[in-house]
Amino acid sequence: MKIPKRLLPLIEDGVIDAVIGQLMSGKEATVYTVRCGNEIRCAKVYKEAMKRSFKKATQYQEGRKVRNTRRARAMEKGSKYGRKQQEETWQNAEVDALYLLANAGVRVPTPYGCFDGVLLMELVTDESGDVAPRLGDVSMTAEQALEDHAVVMHYVVLMLCAGIVHGDLSEFNVLVDDYGPVIIDLPQAVDASANNHAESMLQRDIENMTHYYGQFAPELLGTQYAEEIWALYEDGELKPGIELTGQFAADTAESDVDGVLEEIKAVLLEEEKRQERLVSVEESEE
Repeated sequence: MKIPKRLLPLIEDGVIDAVIGQLMSGKEATVYTVRCGNEIRCAKVYKEAMKRSFKKATQYQEGRKVRNTRRARAMEKGSKYGRKQQEETWQNAEVDALYLLANAGVRVPTPYGCFDGVLLMELVTDESGDVAPRLGDVSMTAEQALEDHAVVMHYVVLMLCAGIVHGDLSEFNVLVDDYGPVIIDLPQAVDASANNHAESMLQRDIENMTHYYGQFAPELLGTQYAEEIWALYEDGELKPGIELTGQFAADTAESDVDGVLEEIKAVLLEEEKRQERLVSVEESEE
């Protein structure tokens, strides 16, 4: 096939030996299978911002830290340099997330580096060496659905313990090989503690996965993993090996608003009396 323009520099530099073919084209990138020495890998070519159809990108970029102050100022101003740096930050976010999550125990494709907007990574295959299917193309027994759903919830916990929410997790962003689910597509991964949308994104991620697996195991549809996991996270009790129940009992106790207001009034009254005493002492000294 004709070598895509964006992959030519990698061919010239010897990073890639040959382009085998296009694997898929998505909303933020086109993925090619390439040969690197004796190995077949993936080359994910990110689309430019104007050609990318990923919705609400600014929500995902909220909270991402840029160490270089000049770069950060340029990104805020939206200059040509700033837009270029913003693109690099978006692309490098996936590489950083892949390394971080692999170290945390989440099954993700092994990354081999990002070169001018091209992410080189492992090609996930099945036992026969064929490209592993997406979860959305797989059917399964109820028993398998329950098992794999538990694995994905475990990965969600590991991600959150590492400080990350996937942000776009669905049956289209999970591959299935002979060993189970593999999480992919992470350029929109968000910082759980710095992004105000993290909780709602986690809720959506889990709802997407539960709805899909729930087609094969309907008992999953009544679970509340999102609420349980986020509550544990907020309370500082979420740990990698924690055993989830899928149940969550919300705190239904009504806030004692009147009581709080009375306490505030009492504090204000006490402060008012203290100020009066100070004035009285100052007048007597005069």
